[in-house]
Parts: sequence; structure tokens; C-alpha cells
Amino acid sequence: MNAPSPDLLGALECLLFMADRPLPVGELSDLLDITPPAVRQLLEQLTGRYLGMHVVEVAGGFELATRPEYAEYVARLHQPPKLRLSAAAMETLAIVAYRQPVTRPEIEALRGVNSDRVVATLQEHGLIVERGHKEAAGRPMLYGTTDKFLALFGLASLDTLPDLATFIENTAPVLDGFTGEE
Repeated sequence: MNAPSPDLLGALECLLFMADRPLPVGELSDLLDITPPAVRQLLEQLTGRYLGMHVVEVAGGFELATRPEYAEYVARLHQPPKLRLSAAAMETLAIVAYRQPVTRPEIEALRGVNSDRVVATLQEHGLIVERGHKEAAGRPMLYGTTDKFLALFGLASLDTLPDLATFIENTAPVLDGFTGEE
């Protein structure tokens, strides 16, 4: 497909605008009845079309988002609810993100404290989910992150998490003296 029709470009724009979640290329391909490479070509065309918005890849799909440089103006109109996570929750979330699938006893061994409440809180917020049971004594529950986690942190996939060594190096001063208790 050399020059996508304006109808398909408009249809893609509508799909991204109306979707309540990031749409994967495969789903867009099915909805538009075109090949995945044609979808990617349309996404590229749509990306340069706006001044205040852009197409972003997040959580395994694509969506329209406001450009960061206009956040101050958008915030005046729409105040999204703030998700406040304690240092213990952020620490636990980082463990799950980098070690998944991981069990609660493994999380607790790394943190050195009971993590029942923190794990429950992260589940309530939809940031982690149960991913089955580990083939070990007692068959403990395995946890992993969700698409909401990816979207919240602006990650296209888990492959785009910062390198763990770099992450630890950059956060060590912040966590210095942290006890791990809520």
C-alpha cells in the first residue's frame, strides 16, 4: 500500500480517539481490514498530523495522547486522580516488574518485611495481578505487572524498563536509609 486512503487515515484517527485503551497493531489491522505493515504506515502518517497531540506506543498498543509540553494547559481542564504509592509500594512494584513472575515470599525475602498489605494495595490499584502458581512446595501465587502499570509509567512493554543496574544506581541515593516499612 503506497498511499493510504484518507478514509483509512480518518478511521484510524477515530479508533485511537475513541478507544479506552491502547490498541495493538493486530487489532487495528482487523478493525481496518488492512495488513499490519499498512497500519504502521498509517500510524506514521498520523503521528506528524497534530500540533497538540501525538500517537504514542504504550502497553503493547497505540493511543492518542497530548504532547507533554501542553500538560500545564490540560491540567487546568482535567485533573486526573492522583495515584499515590508509598515507598514500600514502589519498592514492591519494582521487584515485581524486574523479577516477574515472582511470589510474595520472594518479594518478602528481598524486602525483609511482610508484604501482604502492599501486594494487596498494588492489586487493588490494578498494577499487579496473579499469574498462576509456582511449581514449588505450597504452590505459592506468582505475581506480574499489568498493562495499567505499563501505561502509568509510559512503557511500551516490559522490554523498555530501564536497565536494572542503571535503575539501582539512580535510585540508591533516594532509597538510602529507607526501612521498607509503610
